[in-house]
Amino acid sequence: MTTTTPGTAQVELAIGGMTCASCAARIEKKLNRMDGVEATVNYATEKAKVTFGADIDVADLIATVEATGYTAAEPAPPRSETPGDGGPSDEEKADEELRPLRQRLVTAVSLAVPVIAMAMVPALQIEYWQWLSLTLAAPVVVYAAWPFHKAAWTNAKHGAATMDTLISVGTIAAFLWSLWALFFGTAGTPGMTHPFEFTIARTDGAGNIYLEAAAGVTAFILAGRYFEARSKRKAGAALKALMQLGAKEVTVLRNGREVTVPTAELQVGDRFLVRPGEKIATDGTVVEGSSAVDASMLTGESVPVEVGVGDSVTGATLNAGGRLVVEATRVGADTQLARMAKLVEDAQNGKAAAQRLADRISAVFVPVVIALALGTLGFWLGTGQGLTAAFTAAVAVLIIACPCALGLATPTALMVGTGRGAQLGILIKGPEVLETTRKVDTIVLDKTGTVTTGRMTLITVHTAEGVDEKDVLRLAGALEHSSEHPIAQAVATGAAARVGTLPTPEDFANIPGLGVQGVVEGHAVLVGREKLLDEWAMALPAGLRSAKDTAEKAGKTAIAVAWDGRARAVLEVADAVKETSPEAIRRLRALGLTPILLTGDNKAVAEAVAAEVGIDEVIAEVMPQDKVDVVKRLQAQGRSVAMVGDGVNDAAALAQADLGLAMGTGTDAAIEAGDLTLVRGDLRAAADAIRLSRRTLGTIRSNLFWAFAYNVAALPLAAAGLLNPMIAGAAMAFSSVFVVGNSLRLRGFQAADR
Repeated sequence: MTTTTPGTAQVELAIGGMTCASCAARIEKKLNRMDGVEATVNYATEKAKVTFGADIDVADLIATVEATGYTAAEPAPPRSETPGDGGPSDEEKADEELRPLRQRLVTAVSLAVPVIAMAMVPALQIEYWQWLSLTLAAPVVVYAAWPFHKAAWTNAKHGAATMDTLISVGTIAAFLWSLWALFFGTAGTPGMTHPFEFTIARTDGAGNIYLEAAAGVTAFILAGRYFEARSKRKAGAALKALMQLGAKEVTVLRNGREVTVPTAELQVGDRFLVRPGEKIATDGTVVEGSSAVDASMLTGESVPVEVGVGDSVTGATLNAGGRLVVEATRVGADTQLARMAKLVEDAQNGKAAAQRLADRISAVFVPVVIALALGTLGFWLGTGQGLTAAFTAAVAVLIIACPCALGLATPTALMVGTGRGAQLGILIKGPEVLETTRKVDTIVLDKTGTVTTGRMTLITVHTAEGVDEKDVLRLAGALEHSSEHPIAQAVATGAAARVGTLPTPEDFANIPGLGVQGVVEGHAVLVGREKLLDEWAMALPAGLRSAKDTAEKAGKTAIAVAWDGRARAVLEVADAVKETSPEAIRRLRALGLTPILLTGDNKAVAEAVAAEVGIDEVIAEVMPQDKVDVVKRLQAQGRSVAMVGDGVNDAAALAQADLGLAMGTGTDAAIEAGDLTLVRGDLRAAADAIRLSRRTLGTIRSNLFWAFAYNVAALPLAAAGLLNPMIAGAAMAFSSVFVVGNSLRLRGFQAADR
């Protein structure tokens, strides 16, 4: 629990027992009715973020949630991640939570399949098939469907109707009527069959059983719930991925000795050692040494930052150069990494989960059907037709109103759509994501790693008069190959790609903050900043100076090359634009989206990249923690915002955006925070992802319509007492076949570049 403004406090509660988005809405409504309470409940993360006054206790909040029919508790403190501590891993705990649902699903599927087969295939209807069906269907309706019955009862106590209510009422009605027909009617007679007769005639219902409807609906819905639950378990993985970025151990300098301790034990003022290739343990100030720090995983900036004594460094960034001694200035929850994790968490909690379409329809459909069933019962009793005929017609209304296809509508379309997406390098997290793709009108693109390659690349070589470019690349590349600096490695990689094998330097020296010098093939070579050449009294000629100034104005890194006493070339190194990015921007515009380039890099770099790919609006020099504020500002303007990113610094913005698209080549934190993952690392996949998501959503909507339409069309027959088992079975079978066939059409979806 944390204190916010004076007199108020804030707590995060773990909520249990929610089965759909309407459950979250109901809990939120109950909590907000309490005086002085402001609550946000997130179905995806199963958490409630509550701000409350001093006169309210956390126990009161928990009691309110429990009175609503759900469970609530303060989350347990984070468990130590020490290897071998004997505690269950997060994966094991997640599997333990899913195990009951998986057991119910396995039970339902294994028992429902033969029940459905016997009901639909007359050849399988042996002499006592109906009693075998009862034996198999009973555990499905009672045990496997128990969560639906429990949720329906909870909903009923609070005057609400959801998908759970429809499932529970329909399956119980079908099962109880089948019991009556078997024990008190003629359905239990040995040799009874359900022939394929599509006659419309009034019957007393005594020979009709609907066990396949009860078992089949349960199995189908459980399958959808299981796969949805598996997806939901990953909702908090972005936070875990963020926190795992930090160093686990750190070498602290104490009393002149180097002592290795867990990072959690660091205190403000401690001095710690960071060797080349190690992560910086926490935020601090450099007190000894100089190096290049690769902060791209956290800030998204492609160019390594040169740091020296007095410069600030950020925890979780990588020391790519020399040895550093850093004095800790912020530790624990105060660090930039921890604050970013909090931003992601707040964005996830504040992002309302999309209401499932089936629940929206059920909220109206279920009360109407129940009212119609009661009206049918009253009508037939009032006309003197007798209790059996009246009850038969009323129960038939409930049975026909529970469509098997509803259980297939979302899962089959999602399964086919996500399967096709995976083939094209697009991963869709769940059905809630799809609704947003229809509404987005603005797409915010992170620059580094999204529009660009995300790595330093040798772009251009400018040579002095009479100097061969291959000589420049061979000599400069050989010297830079011996340096661990990221820019040096970019030069070496680019040189090797253009001229082949590089020679080995005969002598090499690193000049901190300036560049490198050495002897290659008998030439005394200098590669680095212009200042390095100035120290050796080598001035850049006018042509090379102009090339250097132009490159730096465009935000590129210019590297001077000299040998044997004369400046010979200037190399341009930059984060190169992906070849496919301009085409991707054209496709996004064609979908009605307005692209915006967002980056932490300087404005000159951003505008140069935007001009190259065809983006008009640029937001540059944005700090990592401020990216989420940019998204919020755009949303406040009435825009529906999609965000594409790949770095840890993008995770909070991805979670805050209406639609988050994470590049699969990026960090785990970004991928887990996104709604869609683009495995291909190709920005054109963003346009394909939105097209596929919109197509899948359209398929789900048409599936839901037809899942109800076939059965609604038969409701008048049921109310008139004219429904026979084959018409009911045919309505269910036709709607199911249509739903599956409609979903399979998604297999023909093609990426625009295929």
